[in-house]
Amino acid sequence: MSPSPVPSPSSASAPPRPIRQAATLIVLRDGAQGLEVLLLRRAEKANDQNSGASVFPGGLLDAHDRGLHDFCCGIDDAWASARLALPAGGLDYFAAAVRECFEESGLLFAQDARRQQLLDLQGLSRGELAAMRAAAAAGTDALVALCRERGWQLAVDRLAYFAHWLTPPGMPRRFDTRFFIAAVPPGQEVEVDRFEIAEHSWLRPHDALDPARRLKLMNVTRRILQQLAQFASVDECLAHARGLRDVVLNMPRLAGGPGGARPVNIEEPAYAEIGYVDPEGRGHAFHTLEGGAVLALSPNVWRVTSSRVDASPGEHSYFVGAGTGGPWALIDPHVGDDAHAQALRAAAPGPVQWILSTRGHDAAQGAASPWRAL
Repeated sequence: MSPSPVPSPSSASAPPRPIRQAATLIVLRDGAQGLEVLLLRRAEKANDQNSGASVFPGGLLDAHDRGLHDFCCGIDDAWASARLALPAGGLDYFAAAVRECFEESGLLFAQDARRQQLLDLQGLSRGELAAMRAAAAAGTDALVALCRERGWQLAVDRLAYFAHWLTPPGMPRRFDTRFFIAAVPPGQEVEVDRFEIAEHSWLRPHDALDPARRLKLMNVTRRILQQLAQFASVDECLAHARGLRDVVLNMPRLAGGPGGARPVNIEEPAYAEIGYVDPEGRGHAFHTLEGGAVLALSPNVWRVTSSRVDASPGEHSYFVGAGTGGPWALIDPHVGDDAHAQALRAAAPGPVQWILSTRGHDAAQGAASPWRAL
C-alpha cells in the first residue's frame, strides 16, 4: 500500500504571512581578552517564539522613525537607502536601530549638535532617563521632541551596516531585519528595561557560543556571533563592515530530520532542494537524508533514499510516472537490498511497469527482479 502523497511544488499555496521590517544594533566593545558583544536576555512570555532568548537590541520599524530623519547626523536618506539597496526609506532602519537600542538597553547613540561629541548620559538622573525611554517606547514622537528640545542629533553615522536576514517561510511571524554594528558610546552604561528584557551581559562571541553557557540562541544570533568571533577588536570589525560592497540577504528554510525541524542556512547542501520542494515552509522537506525516506519531488517524480549503510550520500531510487493511476517506472531499485526493497514496496505510488537502472548490476537482474510484481 502506498503512503499518502507528500505535498509537492505544485500543491496549492497558503496565503503568505506578512513580513515586518525590523532593525537591530549589535553593540561592541573591546574587553580585556578581546572583542565583546552586548547580549540581552528577553523576558519569558507566552506565545513569543523568542521568549528567553539572548538577542541583540532591536525591533520593528515605527511610523515615527521617519520623523527622526531631520535629527540624524552624518548621512541622509539617499545615502542610507543606497547602502541598504532600497529605493527609499533606508534612514528609517538606522533611526529605528538607535531608537530600539535606547528603549531596550538605555544606550543612546546621539550627540550634542553644538559640541559634536557623543552624549554622556551619566549626568541625567535615573528617573529622567527612565522617563525618556518609556516615552520613546510608547511609540510617540518623544525621541523627536528630546532631540529638538535638547539640541541632540542621532549619531547614525557611527553605525555600520553588517547583515540582512529574513525569517524563514512557515514561521508564525516573519521579520526582514537589517543588522548594524557600532562601538558602545563612552560614558554610558547598560540599564535594561526589566519588561521586554530581563538582563544583559557582555561576552566574547566565542564564550556566548559555548554550549556550557547554555544560552538560548536563535539561528540568526548564532550565525552572527560566529562571524563576530573572527575579529580581534571593534575597529577591525567596523572596518570589515564598512568595506562590504554588498550585504547578501540570508533567508534560512525550515526542514525536518533527526532531532526535529530546524532552519537550514543558505550554504547547506539541502537548501536548494528545500526551496524547491517546500518553498512555503510547510514542513515536508528534509535537512538530512535518511534511509527509506520518501519525498515527492513533483506529482510525477517520487524519491526514496537508499537504506544501505555503505551507500554514498545522495544515492536514491526514483518512481517516475503519470500519476497515482500509473503506470510508473522504477529507476535504480538497488537489487539485493532487502531493507530498501521493503521501503520501495511501501512507497510505490502505483503499479510499476518498467524498471530502469543506471547501474549495470541492477540492469542485468532487472528481468528477474521482484519489482515485476509491483
